[in-house]
Amino acid sequence: MTDTTQDGPTQDGRGGRIGRYRWVICALLFFAITINYVDRQVLGVLKPVLEAELGWSEIDYANIVFWFQAAYAIGLLTFGRIMDIVGTRWGLAAAVTIWSVAAMLHAGARSVIQFSIVRFVLGLGEAGGFPASVKAVSEWFPKKERALATGIFNAGSNVGALLTPILVPLIVVTLGWRWAFILTGITGFIWLAVWLVVYRLPQDQPRVGAAELAHIESDPVDPPGKVGWRAIAFRRETWAFLLGKFITDPVWWLFLFWLPDFFVKTYDMNILTFGPPLIAIYLLADVGSVGGGWLSSRMIKRGWSVNRARKATMLLCALAVTPISVAVFADNLLVAVAIIGLAAAAHQGWSANLYTIVSDVYPRRAVATVVGFGAAGGAIGGMVISKFAGWTLQTTGSYVPLLLFAGGAYLVALGVIHILTPRLTPVTLET
Repeated sequence: MTDTTQDGPTQDGRGGRIGRYRWVICALLFFAITINYVDRQVLGVLKPVLEAELGWSEIDYANIVFWFQAAYAIGLLTFGRIMDIVGTRWGLAAAVTIWSVAAMLHAGARSVIQFSIVRFVLGLGEAGGFPASVKAVSEWFPKKERALATGIFNAGSNVGALLTPILVPLIVVTLGWRWAFILTGITGFIWLAVWLVVYRLPQDQPRVGAAELAHIESDPVDPPGKVGWRAIAFRRETWAFLLGKFITDPVWWLFLFWLPDFFVKTYDMNILTFGPPLIAIYLLADVGSVGGGWLSSRMIKRGWSVNRARKATMLLCALAVTPISVAVFADNLLVAVAIIGLAAAAHQGWSANLYTIVSDVYPRRAVATVVGFGAAGGAIGGMVISKFAGWTLQTTGSYVPLLLFAGGAYLVALGVIHILTPRLTPVTLET
């Protein structure tokens, strides 16, 4: 079946201009991921304040982050299956409810143990965000538009990380740090009300016209049936995605949970002054997220194979990260921000294409399961880096080892992905 983005009939005879309601769904996913990242990033922005008020050490903070990531890994495995069983609408609704409640419970925490518990619950809920979003994209977009749609909703992670250093200091100064958790948690319930009203499968949504539905369904139809763990757990394509996440996700975790601290310790900044550098970095990351998705989609539309387009874009992103190894030696704050911002942009472009690879090779009924399974590897990588970061900073006080790792991680990951999947071709699964 062919389709067109201009006025005129589609091949199956359903004519008319292709609507754009699928982009409304993409916008909802964007805002969900934005809220997701605001809720998880509040702790990183408050790190200097909480260390001073509650007497945390670097090891204490690393342990709190560790338990979030442990729960995130468990939640990814769980919610990946849940999304494929109960569907995107109710699966994502459950995830948002859990993480929003957990975010608000941070306000009542007093000790390291209490913070670890509420961070664990937060991690369980937030784990549902990406498997649901990738599955929703596979349900609402044809293959040639998925990288762009993924890049757009993935940009919500940058917007969330960007908004947090703007909003949290204002809340802390006016109401205190506990209100930062309460007010950000409330936003999830506002989004949830809109989601339950709007989201349906394309064929069940009356606002989707015949031409747009034909466009969405222009790819070959997936065979029916459910996919079990055995069908995906021993495939090279699954492990290419998992190892790609395991190697590179730790870099993004460093950005989220340690970048404010990096500016405090390296450039003698504080909660009221490190906001502008973080904003600049996450603005650049937004550009990278959308740009990385757009670039590979553009290549495919110009006749490149999916395999060549995805991997060429990921190679460009991997090369763009390498200068971060020397960021700690930059005497000028603007130079450091530019280097880290380029790396953040490259990571998000990389991530948009890495997630899209799953929907390139797996049928829609398996996408959330594979994303959850593979992304759990990224969370485990985050657990490792949190322990390593805490130990490194506690014993040496230096970010050099962490940035050296970040500079080479993506080239290593791309090599692993290419060895495991030299060609990105659709797979056939047992049901």
